[in-house]
Amino acid sequence: MAKAKKDKSNVAAENRKARFNYEIVDTLEAGLVLTGTEVKSLREGRATIAESYATEEGGEIWLINSFVPEYLQANRFNHEPKRRRKILVHAAQRNRLAGAVQRDGMTLVPLKIYFNERGRAKLELAVARGKNAPDKRETLKERDWNRQKQRLMKEGGRD
Repeated sequence: MAKAKKDKSNVAAENRKARFNYEIVDTLEAGLVLTGTEVKSLREGRATIAESYATEEGGEIWLINSFVPEYLQANRFNHEPKRRRKILVHAAQRNRLAGAVQRDGMTLVPLKIYFNERGRAKLELAVARGKNAPDKRETLKERDWNRQKQRLMKEGGRD
């Protein structure tokens, strides 16, 4: 059997601003507890995790403020779009994440929700530190310089 390629079609929701607003220290893959209508809605790719975050409460990790729109064909069995969703991680990982948040003042930021090769919904969760304004300006300068370099390389090859 051929291996499934990781492509953009598997991504249900992505937090593109996270890498700009936060310095990513570590990432991990985690599962999500979802209802059937949430999975169907995620497969349509209309979910939003741009302003969501994760927190540790009562020995469990929760995804808060994520928006998964209602599935239109589900009628009365639909889910609540902004409900808290439980994140599935091993106990050792949970303790490490909770320790990083409490000790080091880190934040748990979801980077993307995607479907793996087996069709399971997964969450890429990052342990991150917030950037201040000078760091963000530096990121913008670096991004701009990389674009200029690409343009110069492209133009230099035409001569």
